[in-house]
Amino acid sequence: MRKVELTMEENNKYLTIKKLVETGGNKKRAAMYLNCSIRHINRMIKGYQQEGKSYFIHGNRGRKPVHTFNDKTRQLILDLYCTKYYDANFTHFSELLKRNEKIIASPTSVRNILMQELILSPKARRSTKKKVNAYLKTAQKNAKSQKETAKILNAIVAIEDAHPRRPRCAYAGEMLQMDASQHHWFGTEKTYLHIAVDDATGAIMGAFFDSQETLKGYYHTLKQVLTQYGIPYMLFTDKRTVFEYKKKNISSVEEDTFTQFGYACSQLGIQIQTSSVAQAKGRVERMFQTLQSRLPLELRLAGVTNLEQANEFLNSYIKEFNAQFALPVNSTKSVFEKQPDNEKINLTLAILTSRRVDNGHCIKFNKTYYKPVDSNGYPVYYRKGTSGMVIQAFDGNMFFCVDEKVYALDAVPDHAHTSKNFDISPVQEKPTKRYIPPMNHPWRQSIFNRYLKKQAHRPENVA
Repeated sequence: MRKVELTMEENNKYLTIKKLVETGGNKKRAAMYLNCSIRHINRMIKGYQQEGKSYFIHGNRGRKPVHTFNDKTRQLILDLYCTKYYDANFTHFSELLKRNEKIIASPTSVRNILMQELILSPKARRSTKKKVNAYLKTAQKNAKSQKETAKILNAIVAIEDAHPRRPRCAYAGEMLQMDASQHHWFGTEKTYLHIAVDDATGAIMGAFFDSQETLKGYYHTLKQVLTQYGIPYMLFTDKRTVFEYKKKNISSVEEDTFTQFGYACSQLGIQIQTSSVAQAKGRVERMFQTLQSRLPLELRLAGVTNLEQANEFLNSYIKEFNAQFALPVNSTKSVFEKQPDNEKINLTLAILTSRRVDNGHCIKFNKTYYKPVDSNGYPVYYRKGTSGMVIQAFDGNMFFCVDEKVYALDAVPDHAHTSKNFDISPVQEKPTKRYIPPMNHPWRQSIFNRYLKKQAHRPENVA
């Protein structure tokens, strides 16, 4: 006769009905004890009399649920994670299975399948890590080889979140946290991702890849914010980045990135607040944790191999990312000021450099000589030693400002294109009209000089 094994609840029902039948007890008391109806008590008595103890075995025991994965699908999910999506967290992996592989599996199902193989999520919590460690201590004793033990131990991924939580800002645009993160985002070399995150909504307002943490990267990020949303009230940044870090022996103003970025923000009316404590800007730090868990895999699946492709990919990815994770901007009051026009953005996000006219009526900048020209394309001559300011606009165009007058800059070629003495029909170069910014341009030399003096007298810059 086959041995019948019951669970604790099933065994409790069996013993109660057995005692009721053998002693002729009170059915009402038994129904109250088992929390069921008298009709069901009669049903169990009849089943006990016909089948005995085996009647109390639940009918679904040993039967797989209808919605469970078969062994082939479970193995496919496991193989896909180990070979193609190995750097995805479980929630992201569930989304990728649905989008790319047409496999519908909830994050919980994915977690159960992978945890059976001791595969932890890159976002595993401390409690999960402790449970796995406790299991590994037992598994180590039963391991058949050192190789098997090492494989189990290598499955643990320790991730800790050291950033304290604080209330979000009340309004969108009230404070944007900006930072850059060095990581293996794509390819074999590390690159820097610059982002701006709105503290109120958690939305990524701008993002840009560059080979280093540069003024160019933050200018591109800020340009996206200004173009798509408007002028924010304040930027909260890291004091150890280009916003605040100042070399002691800076040879020229254009290398002082804090002055360049700070002056651009002052022209737009944006406050800059800095902090040397990374935990103070936990919103952007947590955002990098999420992006480092998701974005490299997305870039790899998209075949991204260089900076140009990566920045192009960001345009569509950030929209999808914000739609999934950010709070809706429409439900939060916005304090962004009206978006400035493209011309103002181009002229404001510039690099300003002091230069003097040489004895050839030219200005030398980045090992190249330039000559000032007016709006009609005719050269303008100043005596040697005249001080002015070279402006490199965001789009790369060059200008020269002297006494509040602005001129365009044309590079002086090393050699003439044609010779009037030896060419049969030398090409006569005619002056062409040039764009000159209006008088309300943001680089008035007197204002910039006052800003430089103010920076020089800041407490941290005084010896």
